[in-house]
Amino acid sequence: MLEARTISISIARPWDQVYEAIWRPESFPRWASGLSRAGLRREGDAWATEGPEGPVRIRFTGHNPFGVMDHQVELGDGQVVQVPMRVIANAEGAEVLITLFRQPGMTDEKFQADAAWIRRDLEALRAWLES
Repeated sequence: MLEARTISISIARPWDQVYEAIWRPESFPRWASGLSRAGLRREGDAWATEGPEGPVRIRFTGHNPFGVMDHQVELGDGQVVQVPMRVIANAEGAEVLITLFRQPGMTDEKFQADAAWIRRDLEALRAWLES
C-alpha cells in the first residue's frame, strides 16, 4: 500500500459551480501549473502533454453528478499514477480535494515537494474562481 496525503482547499463558491468550471480537461491549464506551460492536446481517449520528465498521457473521469474528477497520469516510462480528485459541498462553498500517493522509491523531499506543488495549484484555483 502507498502512503497517501489528501490536500484540500476551501473555495467560496457553491460546489456545483466549482465543479462545472473545472471538470473539463481544457480548464486544467488555467490553474494546474504542470499543464499551463505545455498545454493539453486530445489523443484518442486521453490527453497528451509534456511533463517535467517527458511526455505524459492523462485520462480524466467524465462529467458526473458527484463532483468526481479522478484522473490517471501515464508517465513516459509507462508508470501510471492515480490522482483522486473531488469537489464536495462545504456549507455554501466548496472543498476541492486531491490525494497524493507516494510512489515507490520517492524520497521524503520529493513527496513534500509534490504536496507543496499541489497546494500552490489549489491556491491558484481558488484565486481564479474567487476573483
